[in-house]
Amino acid sequence: MAEHPPNTPPAAPVRERLRELARKRAEILALPAEEALERILAEPQAPALVHAIPESDFHLLVRDIGPEDALPLLKLASDRQWDHVLDVEAWAGDRLEVHRATRWMDLLLEADPGRFVRWFLKERLAFGELYLFHNVEVRIREHDQDPSEFGEGFFTLDQVYYVRILDLPRIPGGSDLDEDRRRRFLHRLLEKIAAEDHLVYQSVLLEAAHVIPAEAEEEEYRWRNVRLAEKGFVPFDEAIGVYQPVTPGQLGRSRPKRVPRGEAEGGGGLLPVPAFPWRELPEAAPFHRALARIEPGEQRLYLQWEFANLCNRLIVADRREVRSRDDLREVVAKACGYLGIALETLAGKEREAAGPDPARAAALLLRHPLVDLFRLGFGEALRLKWRTEAWLAGSWFARQGLKLSFWGERWMGVLGGILLKKPLFYDNYRTGLLYREFHSREDIAATETVLERIRRVDRLLARLSPRLGPAGGYRFLTWKNLLLTAWAADRLGRVGEVLAPIPLAAFRPFFEGLFEPAAHAPAEAPRRIPAARRSDFVSFLAAAAGIDEEEVRGTWGEIFEELFAELEAEYGRVAPENLDARFVLLFLLSNA
Repeated sequence: MAEHPPNTPPAAPVRERLRELARKRAEILALPAEEALERILAEPQAPALVHAIPESDFHLLVRDIGPEDALPLLKLASDRQWDHVLDVEAWAGDRLEVHRATRWMDLLLEADPGRFVRWFLKERLAFGELYLFHNVEVRIREHDQDPSEFGEGFFTLDQVYYVRILDLPRIPGGSDLDEDRRRRFLHRLLEKIAAEDHLVYQSVLLEAAHVIPAEAEEEEYRWRNVRLAEKGFVPFDEAIGVYQPVTPGQLGRSRPKRVPRGEAEGGGGLLPVPAFPWRELPEAAPFHRALARIEPGEQRLYLQWEFANLCNRLIVADRREVRSRDDLREVVAKACGYLGIALETLAGKEREAAGPDPARAAALLLRHPLVDLFRLGFGEALRLKWRTEAWLAGSWFARQGLKLSFWGERWMGVLGGILLKKPLFYDNYRTGLLYREFHSREDIAATETVLERIRRVDRLLARLSPRLGPAGGYRFLTWKNLLLTAWAADRLGRVGEVLAPIPLAAFRPFFEGLFEPAAHAPAEAPRRIPAARRSDFVSFLAAAAGIDEEEVRGTWGEIFEELFAELEAEYGRVAPENLDARFVLLFLLSNA
């Protein structure tokens, strides 16, 4: 009987079974971890159902359940799922992490001892020999040799091969229980191998004793990367390309992607598709709203596969360790955010609306590869970084050798985030984080607004050209206290060769005249800065910088209004006699 070609759809009964497995898999992966385990174990065809779970989803499911509680699930897993768990867990970068490898191999041995030994000897023998090289010392006894010559700590199963378990440095946060577990595992492993095939046991020990560790580790790392690349975890040199920016013009000239046609449930090469990245999508994001316009079927399935691969690329490019859904959620939020920025950018160029039309955005998802859309979205943040770096190179601020703290807490946060190698949005804990990824064009616009204000103030300072003293002469220098102190010093007739702190006694009359009681306000209400004092500040700056007062108001007026609002909030309730130079940050003062 002739075999079906590789792309021939499976027969109807097989196709129906695949549909049923896909349905059950989707239901189970949507459940809380403990309920998912109970549901799997209650299934009549539990092994087939577990094997239908993509390897990356299986690993996260085991992590969510708890590795020690997931032994029944590990017993049902396929060899490929075991491979993936060990590939992800046993390595720290390009180095084998012996303690983590021990933990997971111990779990697999506990889950199914006989199968683990066969898998270890048949599928992961080279890895096992490398692992044993790091953990045991092997001596072969001559027929007339006294075993006591080997020293303490050696044991034997056949009076010929003697083994001593090596002492390893304790890992940070590790305990004696971890070391005891490693020794128990090695004893059990060697006993199980010897019971399986004693000649193989001797061969494994002999090979392990003569491993060339650098070569063996490099080869195992290469094979590990090959297996991970099959699941979208491409090598780092390729994955980092996800951060190479593209412009809307470049994207528009690219050839549309081909979305495979055919029945979504037919068991094609895209099944099973990782589900966890898809389930962590934030519902309010433009990317999610666009996906909602695409009917369930092969197009949506293809996008699900694309999105999972994009997340995997980011995991590799960022050198992340994803060991829980919380870790994955951060990656998904990053991918989703920059995809949303790309959709907003393209929609903004093609229609006169504030946000992307979901139908139009859905069409863009079907036309452009998600990786390219991510590159477009990330490019928007990267272009902000490049413009900021170009400004910084010729700025007054840089010429003075000042620190970022000169711009005050908020502006310093924004500037510091955008100057990172991979720029971040300064969130200031509004969502629980100091810095996070850009999530929308609104984040881009807010950052751009602050950066433009920084550039404007820098231009003003360049026009003023204040002469600064040694850095140690100022307790905490910022652009705010520089401008306000220069104004106060001028009005007090204390202008010197360099900007210097004003003695508190000399400053009090200026401070007293800075405020007046707010009209029709309770006595305890903060005092206000009258319009005349604000205008005097503008007049001082215009005269010192040699520019028109209207230009000062038009270019810097909004910035100065916020500065005066901060002055009122900080000092509107402070009496002149209660001032203490140590606690005044908006003026440079001394208690002398």
